[in-house]
Amino acid sequence: QVQLVESGGGLVQPGGSLRLSCVASGNIFGIYAMAWYRQAPGKRRELVASITSGGSTNYADSVKGRFTISRDNAKNTVYLQINSLKPEDTAAYYCNKRDSPGWYWGQGTQVTVSS
Repeated sequence: QVQLVESGGGLVQPGGSLRLSCVASGNIFGIYAMAWYRQAPGKRRELVASITSGGSTNYADSVKGRFTISRDNAKNTVYLQINSLKPEDTAAYYCNKRDSPGWYWGQGTQVTVSS
């Protein structure tokens, strides 16, 4: 079973930036479309960005122009550059396959946007 480890979150002021990373174990990472998801307290987990094995990207309307997803298949890593952070971006961020069935969820990385 693939293990996912997210990192890079933190407490930032509105307008700030963060770069999240997610490392996947195993040797099959590169063939799958990957995605970043987030879950705010009391809300359902939502997909915010995805990237195919070939590098095509897609974004939720709420993050377009502010978030950038990328991947390095040689490092089994997917990244999420998040700019112009807003308080409503506060959530735990997770990565996983874009398509079902997903792998077991990692522990996520917390992003808190507050002044």
